[in-house]
This record gives sequence, structure tokens and C-alpha cells, in this order.
Amino acid sequence: MPISILIADDHPLTRSGLAEWTKRNPRYELVSEVENGREAWEAVERLRPDIALLDIRMPELDGIAVVRKIKEHGLPTRAIMLTSFSAQPYVMASLMAGAAGFVLKTTAIREMEVAVTQVMEGRLYLDSQLGDILKDRDLAPEPLTVREREVLLLASRGFSIRDTASRLSITERTVQAHLTSIYAKFNCRSKSEALLVALKFGLLSVEELLEDTSLEAHIG
Repeated sequence: MPISILIADDHPLTRSGLAEWTKRNPRYELVSEVENGREAWEAVERLRPDIALLDIRMPELDGIAVVRKIKEHGLPTRAIMLTSFSAQPYVMASLMAGAAGFVLKTTAIREMEVAVTQVMEGRLYLDSQLGDILKDRDLAPEPLTVREREVLLLASRGFSIRDTASRLSITERTVQAHLTSIYAKFNCRSKSEALLVALKFGLLSVEELLEDTSLEAHIG
């Protein structure tokens, strides 16, 4: 059975290029091609494709809102976000919504094929061009401590340093110390970069990001 694919992008050239790619590959079946988020959600709900290629920024509903609706309705469709460099701040929000992959619109088609294959296998795909932090990283970083994992998970959910300290019953200075330690281990400079590194090397899972109670067993 071919992999069924839906394409949603408000840029005609991007949409037509992806459509042509799917039509040339016998492994894929293009089931729908739409130009806004509302049409994307309606098509996903009706057709239940294996893969939805979603532009993050679309009229009516953005790609993140579509992913969130897919998850809320328990549909099997796996979403791969089509991103640009300017959309990098939305990566974490997409992960929280349930996206399974991120591909830059400038990426080579062969990388898109890798992304589809990897996502269909149940793995997260992150385009290596999303940031220099993911380039040339072949060796896993030093593991996180239990507390560092807790701090990074809360940071990924949008908790401020003050809120993280309150949630974990530690001081704000201690939270900052843990973040500094994480950045040093991962050789990065921000929470977003640290999260991508943790996901890339399996130090955190997407399920942990999506499960709001995953910290409760550790916090006491």
C-alpha cells in the first residue's frame, strides 16, 4: 500500500512542487492538495491520510492548530511541518501540539523522503538545517540529571524561571544553575536548542512533552 499524503500550503509553488514529487514516486499517493488550514483539517478528518505536510503559517487555521485538532480527535495522521528559518520559534509549539517532523522548505527532496520514512516508523524527524546546534552532532551529549530533565521539560512547556522554581520547590537561582548546566552539556545557548538536542539524542521523548503529568512522579 502506498503512503497516503496530504499537502497543505498557501504558497502555490511550494504546493505544486510537493505534489509533483508525490506523483513521481510510486511509494506515495497524493490524496489532497489544499491552500489553507481549514481545508487541511477538513481533508484530514475526511480522508485520514498517513502523512499531512503542513505549512506552519496558513490562512484561517495555522499548521499548529491543525496538528492540535488531529491529536484532540485521535486521528492516525502524522504531521510533518513545512518550516522556514523565520518559523523556528514555532518548532516547540508544534512539538507540544503533536507534530512528528520538521522540514525546511529549502531542503532537498531526498531529505523529504527520509522525513516521511522516519515519521512513518514512529520516529521524530528534525531537519538538520533548523539550527547550527543540530549540525555535525554525531556523539550523544552527557546525560541529564533527574532535576535537569524536570527543569527542561517545564521550560519546554513555557514555564518561566520563577514558575519553574515554584513548581519544583527550589530557588530561581537553582533553576538558572540547572539551565546553565544543561546548556554546557549540550553546547547550546537557548531552551529551544537544548530541547532539540535532547529530542535528537533520545534524552527526552515527544510523549514526555505531550504528557502534562509526566513530572508528577519526580516532584515531591
